[in-house]
Amino acid sequence: MLGERWGVTDAETRLVHGCDAVLPGAPMQAWRGVTVDAPSDVVWVWVRQLRLAPYAYDWVDNLGRRSPRVRSALPEPAPGDRFMHAMGRDVGTVVAVDPGRELTARIGPSLMSYRVASLPDGRTRLLLKLVSRGPRPLTDLLCLGDLPMARRQLLTLRDLAEAESRSG
Repeated sequence: MLGERWGVTDAETRLVHGCDAVLPGAPMQAWRGVTVDAPSDVVWVWVRQLRLAPYAYDWVDNLGRRSPRVRSALPEPAPGDRFMHAMGRDVGTVVAVDPGRELTARIGPSLMSYRVASLPDGRTRLLLKLVSRGPRPLTDLLCLGDLPMARRQLLTLRDLAEAESRSG
C-alpha cells in the first residue's frame, strides 16, 4: 500500500501495538516513526498533549490556531477520555493507555497507537501505528492522506520534546 511506511524499520513494523488488539488483522496498516533526542519521559508528556491539539498542520486541522508550544500539566489519559481537540471540537476517544509507553485511540473506523521507546543512548523512538477497516480504495486514500499529517505531527512533537530537554 502506497504511503504505509515512513521513518520505521522492518523490525518496528513487526511490533504489536495496542491498536492491533482492538482491530486485529486490519486491512489497512500504516507505520510512522521518528527518533527524538530527548528522554522517553519528556516525549511521553508531549504525546499526552495531543488531547489539546493535533500538532500537525494547524492551518488545516486546527482552524488556523497554533497547537500549544508550552506544555500543560495534564493528567495521564484514561480509556474513555477524549483523544484530541481538532477542528474546533473534541475528536476521538482514548481506548487504552500504558502510561509512559503507549496511547491508543479511536477516530471513526481508525485506531492509532503512539509508542514511546527508550534507546540505549538516551534518545527515544516515537512510533505511530494506524490501522483501519473499510473498502480498499478508501483505506488507500486514508493511508496516503495520513502520511503528511502524521509526519508533521511526529516531527513537531520531536522538536518540542528536544527543545524542552535542552532547556532542562
